Amino acid sequence: MFAFRESVDLDPAPRDGGRVEVAFTDASLDLRHDDGVAALERAAGVAIARLHQVHGDAVAIVDGPSAAVPTADGQVTASRGVGLMVRVADCVPVVLADAAVGVLGAAHAGRRGVELDVVTRTVERMRELGATEVRGWIGPHVCGRCYEVPAAMRDEVAAAVPATYAETSWGTPALDLGAGVVAQLAAAGVPASVVPGCTLEDPTFHSYRRDGDAAGRFAGLVWLA
Repeated sequence: MFAFRESVDLDPAPRDGGRVEVAFTDASLDLRHDDGVAALERAAGVAIARLHQVHGDAVAIVDGPSAAVPTADGQVTASRGVGLMVRVADCVPVVLADAAVGVLGAAHAGRRGVELDVVTRTVERMRELGATEVRGWIGPHVCGRCYEVPAAMRDEVAAAVPATYAETSWGTPALDLGAGVVAQLAAAGVPASVVPGCTLEDPTFHSYRRDGDAAGRFAGLVWLA
């Protein structure tokens, strides 16, 4: 279920203990549907807040799952017992945490989201909740060697985020969205770990570019245990 999972102790630890959990799921679970999310909630031991993702830069502040799912591509919380989730199938899943104060964030950064800088918007909302020492994890996504785009699209995105400018392994225009996210987080003062894996090349992960409409969704997750 989890291709990657890391625990970070809260610092300073509260009297009742606690830790930040970061995870990225794999293709053994399809999170397009509610039954997949329910299985994930059982494994994580928390309720998971969903988003209606639209490739924008809106960021929701959440206290827990809601019947009215927010339309946004980022979400933040300072609540324990709630998991933040973004679902992807080639886009960049980004999860964020300030373990000193227990403020969490998650962002879905596709081509348009990188161009709009949704990850910086998410960090800004976390800081509104008191975060000061934010750390990021960038999950598996389609790599710059594989993400072929028209030359005009590459030029448009790279004009806003120069680090995205790339070329495929066969010599055609491409975008490196992960490099763009790394650069945006660095500019925001956020160190980030990159979890390896190209979704198009690695069947461990769902990929829309590889599988089209049959592609499932995997997730980036963060929660306070």
